[in-house]
Amino acid sequence: MKLKLYQKLVIVAVVIIVLLLMAYASLGANVQSLNLSANDNVPLPASLISMLAVPQNISSAVGSGLGKPLTKINGSAMAVNGKPGVLYIGAEYCPYCASERWPLIIALMRFGSFSGLEYMTSSSSDYSPNTPTFTFLHSTYTSSYISFVSVETLNNKFVNGSYGALQTLNSSEASINSQYNPQGYIPFIDFGNAAVSIGATYDPLAVLGGRSWNSIADNLYNTSSLQSESIIGQANIFTAEICSIDNNTPANVCGQQYVKRIQASMS
Repeated sequence: MKLKLYQKLVIVAVVIIVLLLMAYASLGANVQSLNLSANDNVPLPASLISMLAVPQNISSAVGSGLGKPLTKINGSAMAVNGKPGVLYIGAEYCPYCASERWPLIIALMRFGSFSGLEYMTSSSSDYSPNTPTFTFLHSTYTSSYISFVSVETLNNKFVNGSYGALQTLNSSEASINSQYNPQGYIPFIDFGNAAVSIGATYDPLAVLGGRSWNSIADNLYNTSSLQSESIIGQANIFTAEICSIDNNTPANVCGQQYVKRIQASMS
């Protein structure tokens, strides 16, 4: 009889410990989510930028992964400063913009380099709150092959019923946006007026939610992970489209077999 009572007490104790651990883990996740925004507008360290320069063998292993195809359009070729242009329109509060910056940055880094990229989180009160991402607001992109234009329209601070204004579209950007994105959805990415990506290509909550930047970047190198399949897969599709608008240069990027396979599937 005493043994049975002891066993019951042990079971109760174990259950209580498990519940306490679960509560602690949940609290820890919430605290982490809240603390992520403390990094907003902090410059990226070189170590993270290096991790975003995904090696070709990893990209080749993923291929198109879980990436979504772009929508082809037949616009007049968009050139900026004499080079094929890529136009991004988004906002810092937007969780779907948060998700798309990851593959877009990885793709663009294959053709040039960024300076001034900063940490950012999406809105704390929208879907997938505090999604870890980046902001193009203070960044500069340099490339011998393409031009990249970014417009971050609003910040992620919801005050008095609205987010604060950041950047506005010029007349040319507004014209492109109204022609190929009449509903005004964000994110909107135009690849030389040859193809567009509108909205998110993967679920920010499922792929990025509850993770730190380094955790996401680490998982890019695990080619069977959801992060790698979603982010690198989309980066590879973006890469193939950029190659298509810039005469397939440079050869060390556009000559990769996975890029050629994606281009073939797009055409």
